[in-house]
Amino acid sequence: QVQLVESGGGLVQAGGSLRLSCAASGRTFSNYAMGWFLQAPGKEREFVAAISWSRGRTIYADSVKGRFTISRDNAKNTVYLQMNSLKPEDTAVYYCAADRIPNRMGALPQGNAQFASWGQGTQVTVSS
Repeated sequence: QVQLVESGGGLVQAGGSLRLSCAASGRTFSNYAMGWFLQAPGKEREFVAAISWSRGRTIYADSVKGRFTISRDNAKNTVYLQMNSLKPEDTAVYYCAADRIPNRMGALPQGNAQFASWGQGTQVTVSS
């Protein structure tokens, strides 16, 4: 089991930027794809972005394409989410997650059930 701890959330004005970090411990971090999800009040948790365990392949939800960037530093066991041009509708608790399958080949995971470990979440609030 991998333990994940998110940080970097906060309050920002619309148009601003935040960088979320997720520090991992436990399993071999570099063997697992990583993802970010968000959950707004009263709504289900939804996919934001994912990055592969090797070669840095990425995938994004349509709502954040061109504004958010996911990256990872395997030497630091950390995955990041750079969020630019933030909108009030980005307000949510953001979670990072580790893939259920090591060294996944093919399509990147996007579904909740494809991830086995979750952090506690970090609140992002974007004011208008």
